[in-house]
Amino acid sequence: MAAFRPGGRALGPPLCRAVADGGRRLGPERGAERGDAARSRVQPPRFCPPRKSCHDWIGPPDKYSNLRPVHFYVPENESPLERKLRKLRQETQEWNQQFWANQNLTFSKEKEEFIHSRLKTKGPGLTTDAGQKATLTAEEMADFYKEFLSKNFQKHMCYNRDWYRRNFTITFFMGKVALERIWNRLTQKQEKRSS
Repeated sequence: MAAFRPGGRALGPPLCRAVADGGRRLGPERGAERGDAARSRVQPPRFCPPRKSCHDWIGPPDKYSNLRPVHFYVPENESPLERKLRKLRQETQEWNQQFWANQNLTFSKEKEEFIHSRLKTKGPGLTTDAGQKATLTAEEMADFYKEFLSKNFQKHMCYNRDWYRRNFTITFFMGKVALERIWNRLTQKQEKRSS
């Protein structure tokens, strides 16, 4: 949270309204439960930072991807290079959200199918003698995890390659933006001195 002056103004920017507000107003109002991840990843984050905010804001974790969406700050005097960097970061975030929403949905479905099929082969009932839901041992679940990772190995390799490529590109543009800002400050100082 930001420190406050006696006049009510913050000394520093709040990290996130979720922290400053206890997370009560930031959660997306989803209403009825949604069953498909596609709608979740298509819709923009529903939390809304204050209009006067001049920082990126991080929202609560997405229900399907488990990633925290970022609401990117758009400055009034955004340069073309800064705009390109922001757009690249937004595209990367959307790509990441989509990949993990799909991956988590696939994982959950396949895990349920695996558990159900293994329990069926064990016996007729899906509950124990005590009335509890029957479960698989850690060793039995290890078979599923190994199979799932092996089956999705190529997909994860492609994701990692693309993730590194995108992040190196973002880092490169962040360096260019930093140099552009330094250059602009130096030229402004020289213009003030000459006038």
